[in-house]
Amino acid sequence: MWDKPSILNWFANFLFALAVVLMLYGLLFALVHLPICPIREVKVSGKLDHVNQEQVKLIVAKHLKGNFFTLNLIQTRDAFEKLPWARTVSVRRRWPDALSVEIEEHKALARWGDIALVNTRGELFHAASDADLPLFYGPGDGVELVTKNYADFSKILNRVDIKIARVTLSPRRAWEIKTDRNLMIALGRIDMGARLSKFSAAYESVLSHLNAEIKYADLRYPNGFAVRKPKRLSMQVSPLAPEKAFRQA
Repeated sequence: MWDKPSILNWFANFLFALAVVLMLYGLLFALVHLPICPIREVKVSGKLDHVNQEQVKLIVAKHLKGNFFTLNLIQTRDAFEKLPWARTVSVRRRWPDALSVEIEEHKALARWGDIALVNTRGELFHAASDADLPLFYGPGDGVELVTKNYADFSKILNRVDIKIARVTLSPRRAWEIKTDRNLMIALGRIDMGARLSKFSAAYESVLSHLNAEIKYADLRYPNGFAVRKPKRLSMQVSPLAPEKAFRQA
């Protein structure tokens, strides 16, 4: 073999290439494992009303392991997403020594019973809030539907200055509303928006001018609705001519 120049040249080239590979590997190993290129700054952005600086510092101290090159972005994102008010999180490296964290917070719309909060997208999340929020009740798969119908019902009732305090969707998919005036409204399972619109029109023109507060309204009739006042007066109202349709019991 030693008297064959072609084999010797090939062997020399192989050794040279191996040395280059080992040198590059050594440099990469040192770059990755030695305490160089540390993350010196974590920039958190987004419209943040609940995520605070102390929470961010805790995550940085506990979960940010490694340097600019070795930091696991997926694990870092998951750590930030465990914050109660964080809905979505994106994490990016910013050369040479920064980490960019963008957080989208949940926007609380209501309470789902006493177990969770509901955001404006109809998603449940677990966080603490002392805000005065309406209550939602319903089957476990009904969160998004209740959120959507709450928005529709609110638009109708807001026209007559009535706010919703509670929305209930029964297992049979029947709807019931409780307002901030302790008025219970039974909507049934069909044509809820149309029924509520007729009631709203009658309320504005007639019912709001009565001396006693209405406590219950049953909107499940095909051609009208019934309302109940405390003790003294109960009546039925036709949506076609509400001002002439009272019938005292």
